[in-house]
Amino acid sequence: MRARLRGAAAVLVGVCLVAGPVACGEAGGAREPNGPAPGGAPKIGVLLPDNTSRLYHFDKPLIEKKIHRLCPKCTVETVSAQHDVATQQQQMDAMITKRVQVLILDAVDSKSLRSSVESARRAGIPVVAYDRLVEGPVSAYVSFNGATVGRLQGEALLKALGPKARDAQIVMMNGAATDPNSAWFKQGALAALKGKVKIGKAYETGDWRPENANRNMAAAISALGADRIDGVYSANDGLAAGIIAALQAAKVTPLPPITGQDAELAAIQRLVKGDQIMTVYKPFAPEAGTAAAMAVALGRGEKLKGITTHTVNSPTHRGIPAVLLTPVSVNVHNIRNTVVKDGMYTIDQICTPKFESACKKAGLLR
Repeated sequence: MRARLRGAAAVLVGVCLVAGPVACGEAGGAREPNGPAPGGAPKIGVLLPDNTSRLYHFDKPLIEKKIHRLCPKCTVETVSAQHDVATQQQQMDAMITKRVQVLILDAVDSKSLRSSVESARRAGIPVVAYDRLVEGPVSAYVSFNGATVGRLQGEALLKALGPKARDAQIVMMNGAATDPNSAWFKQGALAALKGKVKIGKAYETGDWRPENANRNMAAAISALGADRIDGVYSANDGLAAGIIAALQAAKVTPLPPITGQDAELAAIQRLVKGDQIMTVYKPFAPEAGTAAAMAVALGRGEKLKGITTHTVNSPTHRGIPAVLLTPVSVNVHNIRNTVVKDGMYTIDQICTPKFESACKKAGLLR
């Protein structure tokens, strides 16, 4: 998420920890050619990769609410690509044809959407890259620090393995090779794991699909042996679900420690039950709010100086103004003080009758 790792890290995680849009070179720019005049009420397009993940259910309403709070007269159109690159390209073309003033884009495929981003630039439409850095002349980027995500996952796995880590063998289930975030997560995880544990098998999981993780995990079990897998680095919660299903099908008990990311409800319940050791929670409100503030500012032709705090490099552009937020590690002991406290889930949502006993044991119910 590889001689490839070094290149991906240099390109995708080339974060200059300095403020200002030109610290690393020519920035994507806060004001586009032929952009709208200051003080206007822009129309903002939001392009998401799917309508099933947390991006749609949590981020979408937060983005829309923040835009309307900052710009009551702004209009927002949100579409989902259903994980299909061609669909998202068509949606981008439609937004450009409609002459929206700014786009927030979470790309299905960071490379394939490059031409669409270039088309938007030619039309004078700024693009805010959301959650993953798309190639092309984007004007701003907001996400969580992917290296920190991977490091939190790797450190949690090592902690779970304890003194046996040095002799342990793990499987790495990374995300999709088409997603630059995957390389970022992997880099952070390897920084924690390399030299401290044996990596028996490693996979790039196509499209981040749980069924692909399930097939990969079944292959790892066949190659390594069910009793020779001491832990699994899972890049996110969806992959963890597929991994656990494969382990259970192979009658592996108890389950080895398994990591995750995104704080999905099913993953939180797996933490309570003990099937997963951790997930990475990325507070969605700050990310969504930042994207909304970027979009409103760019749509009005304003600068991003008061919003961005970093710059990043993509494979095609340097010095892109960015905000990189800090993720949070969640385990069974801090569920109440993280996802419950922030209002992401209630205790009742987590502790359904199926998990009542486990919730009592975890201290979530009395």
